[in-house]
Amino acid sequence: MRKFGKILSFGLLLLLIILALNFNKVQRLLKVNSLFEADNIVHNFSNMNEVLFAHDLPVAGEPHIWPENLQALPATVTINGQPQNLQAFLKETDTTALLVIKDGIILFEDYYLGTGRDDQRISWSMAKSYLSSIFGVAVSEGLIDSLDDPVEKYVSDLKGTAYEGASIRNVLNMASGVEFNEDYLDPNSDINKMGRTLALGGSMDEFAASLTERAREPGTGRQYVSIDTHVIGMVLRAVTGQSNHDYLQDKLLSKIGMGKDAYYLTDGDDVAFVLGGLNMRTRDYALFGQLFLNQGQYNGEQVIPGDWVTESTASSAPVDLESTGVDYGYQWWVPVDSHGDFFAVGIYSQYIYVDPKSNMVIVKNSADREFKNPSPSGQGYKLDTIDMFRSLAQHYSSLAD
Repeated sequence: MRKFGKILSFGLLLLLIILALNFNKVQRLLKVNSLFEADNIVHNFSNMNEVLFAHDLPVAGEPHIWPENLQALPATVTINGQPQNLQAFLKETDTTALLVIKDGIILFEDYYLGTGRDDQRISWSMAKSYLSSIFGVAVSEGLIDSLDDPVEKYVSDLKGTAYEGASIRNVLNMASGVEFNEDYLDPNSDINKMGRTLALGGSMDEFAASLTERAREPGTGRQYVSIDTHVIGMVLRAVTGQSNHDYLQDKLLSKIGMGKDAYYLTDGDDVAFVLGGLNMRTRDYALFGQLFLNQGQYNGEQVIPGDWVTESTASSAPVDLESTGVDYGYQWWVPVDSHGDFFAVGIYSQYIYVDPKSNMVIVKNSADREFKNPSPSGQGYKLDTIDMFRSLAQHYSSLAD
């Protein structure tokens, strides 16, 4: 009995030592598991560096000064052909920020649910469009021979994985063919396993290289697979010899007048979480939208090649296997009935909407826990939100006429 007690005491001591050595990992995992809870989500989405590893992206150069001509929002917008109360829609989708810019002038700006202008808000998958933009810079610098090259030509660690044989273009189009479960509500899905890898300080590169199963041949259909964006980041690091955060800072963020430091979430190896880890002010997300509205130019400098802006925001992906009702380019979304408009989107309803026809950029940040549920209009919240943006563009354009 005494011997059993000693064994039990030793076991408890060993458990306490293990918990002590892994305290930070356990804390991060607990925070990730409660990240989207109703009582925490708004705070978390403005303070993600309290949850996961982060790498600062300091401001550089003179901050952009936005002219303002503040105007009221319209009372109603048209969604799926029907009028809807705009304030009710903003509340229903748990909006935390809305910024409307026309002709480079702020027409409307407001912050909700206790957040403010200087909050550094999580991008989620809007970050994919940022990575696409600097990938276009690398292409223009001659660092990529062809978008039709297989990814393993540049990243040998992808040989023998599900990505072997997939072209860069396939992966940009979310048409890699890799087997990947993106169900955020399934705790055992691949996307949630990836989240736990981040929380525990694991390697995103190793996680991507661990995927060996294919759902289909590359290029035969589009299925939204977030880890595809990480693979693009792996290629970019290989050809530039720089980290993704340094290359983003050098080629983009330092050139467009950011008003406040941003940061990238990272894995335990300080590798940027390029598929969803940018955090910055709403106004600074708008700078990116304005850059693309201006065909990649800022203050006379061609920051992103104009032909890449055009190519990456055009519908080019193969057939949509998930019936999303939206087309896709190179990590940008394109309405099926696009009149030239396009957008970046992140889960829980983060949007950068660009409409060259009306010369407008609209940014919406949110903490919408119902973003995947059916909407009252019957077409889903993503299409509802695009309808709302288009209605706002029509409203403010009519005032300018």
